[in-house]
Amino acid sequence: MRNIALITNFNIYEKANAALTVAEALIGFGAESVLIASQNKDKIFRMHRSRREFTYLPLEELYREAEAIVVLGGDGSLLDAARRAAPCGKPLLGINMGHLGYMSELEMSEIDYLKRLITDEYEIDRRAMLHVAVKREGGGVRAEAYALNDAVISNGGVSRIVDLELYAGGEPVTLYRADGVIVATPTGSTAYSMSAGGPVVDPHLSGLCVTPICSHSLTARPIIFRDDADLALKNICQREKMLCLTVDGRLNFEIYRGDSVAFSRSKIDTLFIRFKKSGFYNRLKSKMNSYN
Repeated sequence: MRNIALITNFNIYEKANAALTVAEALIGFGAESVLIASQNKDKIFRMHRSRREFTYLPLEELYREAEAIVVLGGDGSLLDAARRAAPCGKPLLGINMGHLGYMSELEMSEIDYLKRLITDEYEIDRRAMLHVAVKREGGGVRAEAYALNDAVISNGGVSRIVDLELYAGGEPVTLYRADGVIVATPTGSTAYSMSAGGPVVDPHLSGLCVTPICSHSLTARPIIFRDDADLALKNICQREKMLCLTVDGRLNFEIYRGDSVAFSRSKIDTLFIRFKKSGFYNRLKSKMNSYN
């Protein structure tokens, strides 16, 4: 690979400085061009660290033109990048500058691995995504989004029980009275879903996991559906006019009484660049143990 995009929050000096260190390393290893969002051009010039190999592009064009995207940040930064990179079929490489960095491949102390990015010595880890569509009661799609981790329906900022009816293939499955419901991909099973009592699912398995949050029931349990299932959660809450749908912790949509949210496996996947041979369970153990 010779044209590599670099994504981080350049408004934070620590991340901007680290990103430029990575950019200089990539050039030293043989990258012809490092693509950076044009909105960050002035910040880099003020730091006196711009290089002739830097190419400044609008954000959407950057994702189309890059051969790979290097993201410096935490898991939230990778989730945001995944929604942009996946439709373009571009692979992501995460360098952790957050707290957990569960999906990141490298730490800043390991940037020598970037040599392998230039020489194409890596593997691609393909992860399923979720397609989410908000549908009006009378028909028609009001909003659509993709999720790498999960989508959550809840009462938003107010902690109050909501009523949601779950359907699979148009058939009713169960009714949840809970603080909310999470629909997660296997990748997202180790995020909010796990914290809510859902199962840990190997990300290379196929399936969709539905997990109630603090269910007001003795029988409500998480359910794993096959990945070709067409799921829907309908807002049947009488006490609240509107609920909140949050996609990957970033995108928010209003769900009115009678609206449904449809969930299915997306036709596009997120591609992660992997250099290390450590498997899913080793990564799970090493990352989660840091919080024990």
